[in-house]
Amino acid sequence: MKETLPILGIETSGDLCSVALMVSEKSFYEINILEKHIHSKKILNMIDLVLKEGGVELKQVAHIAVSMGPGSFTGLRIGLTTAKGLGFGANLPIVPVPTFHALALQVSDYLEANTNFVIIRNASVEDFYYALLKYDGSKYTFINDVDVIKKRDMNNLSLHDKLIFSDIDLDFNTKKIVGPTALNICRYSYLFGKDLLTFDYDYLEPYYLKQFLVKGKK
Repeated sequence: MKETLPILGIETSGDLCSVALMVSEKSFYEINILEKHIHSKKILNMIDLVLKEGGVELKQVAHIAVSMGPGSFTGLRIGLTTAKGLGFGANLPIVPVPTFHALALQVSDYLEANTNFVIIRNASVEDFYYALLKYDGSKYTFINDVDVIKKRDMNNLSLHDKLIFSDIDLDFNTKKIVGPTALNICRYSYLFGKDLLTFDYDYLEPYYLKQFLVKGKK
């Protein structure tokens, strides 16, 4: 979607709270804070800062790109609610970005052609999100859809001979990945977001993939 810049990107699907303003293919402003439970307190101030640094008013933004999951139940809701509020107030469209696609785009920058790789993200105490992909030198493809796997079943995945990117510590040769960053949310939207662009915010809901159980106090 190369005719629509600048893009405001929001990423809150995990512990990383990230905001970016993509002004051009080579010019951007980004703030990343890796800390749990700070998204609701920091996100609006971070957005104000990147807009100020970029010399852009919110109404001048072409659209807002926001991470849609799978990921943290609370984090995704904070990001999407923020995007909806800003979009409604400034009459801006939103591009909902699938989180694993933005991660794959981020990882692909460092891969050689014909590389199979795995992305694993923490989902809960018992589960993680998992996907197997291939990079052919110009684009990535998903060999399997993003799925929820029980951590106790990890050995069944035969991961020992695969290149793994994960935000959790595993007993395998794993490359630590933080993100996706908001810049890669913007990049995905810029490259692939044309058909996802919408002014109809009401139907947008985070893509959780798994059911979250709300535990009450005993």
